[in-house]
Amino acid sequence: MAKAYWISTYQSITDPQALAAYAQLAGPALSAAGGRFLARGVPAAAKEHGKAERTVLIEFDSLAAALAAYDSPGYKAALVALGENAVVRDIRIIEGV
Repeated sequence: MAKAYWISTYQSITDPQALAAYAQLAGPALSAAGGRFLARGVPAAAKEHGKAERTVLIEFDSLAAALAAYDSPGYKAALVALGENAVVRDIRIIEGV
């Protein structure tokens, strides 16, 4: 079974406090769901049309596990803490090859 990867990029952060509250809940919730944080932060380099935006990369054992993590009660609580206007981000969940 192929692993899956959750990639989040943050185009803008307008409420750093809400983001911090989200992170306090999201990290443990995603780890409890089997996620392993592989990278997070601002890229050391952004090439071609890439942007130097905060990026988070999380590995899961399967696509089903990654999707279930997003729908988990713990992660839903993190989303409540984040609110609707604190960040603009792009989340992609992709299956490994």
